[in-house]
Amino acid sequence: MSIRTYTNGSITTRQSTWRRLTARDSVFRRVDWILLLAAGALSLLGCLLVWSATRNRTEINNGDPQYFLIRQLINLAVGVALAAGVMWLGHHRLRGAVPVFFGFSVIAMLLVFTPMGTEINGQRAWLSIGDYTLQPGEFAKVAVILAMAMVLAAQVDAGDREYPGHRAVLQALGLAAIPLAIVLVDDLGMAMVIGVIVLGILVASGASIGWTIGLVLAGIVGGVLVWLFDVLDEYQINRFAAFANPALDPSGAGYNTNQARIAIGSGGLEGKGLFQGTQTTGQFVPEQQTDFIFTVAGEELGFIGAGGIILLLGVILWRALRIANGATELYGTIIAAGIVAWFAFQSFENIGMTLGIMPVAGIPLPFLSYGGTSMFVTWIAIGLLQSIRMKRPLAA
Repeated sequence: MSIRTYTNGSITTRQSTWRRLTARDSVFRRVDWILLLAAGALSLLGCLLVWSATRNRTEINNGDPQYFLIRQLINLAVGVALAAGVMWLGHHRLRGAVPVFFGFSVIAMLLVFTPMGTEINGQRAWLSIGDYTLQPGEFAKVAVILAMAMVLAAQVDAGDREYPGHRAVLQALGLAAIPLAIVLVDDLGMAMVIGVIVLGILVASGASIGWTIGLVLAGIVGGVLVWLFDVLDEYQINRFAAFANPALDPSGAGYNTNQARIAIGSGGLEGKGLFQGTQTTGQFVPEQQTDFIFTVAGEELGFIGAGGIILLLGVILWRALRIANGATELYGTIIAAGIVAWFAFQSFENIGMTLGIMPVAGIPLPFLSYGGTSMFVTWIAIGLLQSIRMKRPLAA
């Protein structure tokens, strides 16, 4: 009799759990699984590519072929945990903490100019904390998106206005200008990403088109002035010169781009096979586990594998756009649109520089490049997107 009761109780419990999971308003039903699976697939593939790029580099892996693989898997685990935390809290609950997060990001960015800062590849953009380094500029991307969304959507979501007013736009641009001015000092690639994020947010917010046109013109004028007044460092000028003419300095500034194109071109249609790339094994491409991770895919997975990566990135952008379009309030729409602008531009710039169609800017490929800070903020963005989707009502 007790066995029958226990069995029936177990069946009832399982049925109850299944009903909760499959209920119309359950978290399981509300999560965008296509987005989650695409992000997860890219991240796991990135771990394999990082492993391939670093397993033979004894000068940086401390003699352990799995050194970077293990660290990247840990980075991924932390990133997924952060995404889950954001989903649990919700973007609305985080709204009140945006000023604190924004202030924290700005302070961290300023700390790179203190003795805590570390210079890597000519850029002083990292904080050294024991054996680990953090890039505060990565957090600035999320901070700018959340801060601008909070300001631009305040009156609209309250029902006081249909579109953001000029004052709100000025306040939002003023906030974005703070981290932008800091990264302009020594990280042009990060400044480009933040600039595109700001532009995408303005378009999505419904603000007057004059603001968008004015921002584009200001960017063009600013770029011309930077060039005319010789504000760029020598290594930055060399990168642009090598982009304009890769044959100008094939063993110097143009070396990275030339070797990247050789690696990708040698992969052909199907690639040489994972861990079988001669350019990768021979360590011809510098920074291959970070900025030039796409060259590993091109050489070892070929056109099919590299095309698959681009396809998965496209799936993430597609789902993010659907989430932006289906958001129930302007705050969520702006956040999702800012993430779309961020992922789209950064992916295009990173892949483009490995193909020689964009200048080398030193920015990672989302989900794939090695780096803890980059992985953390990328998955925080996924958590924000999922939170926005989970907030909208389900169709009848």
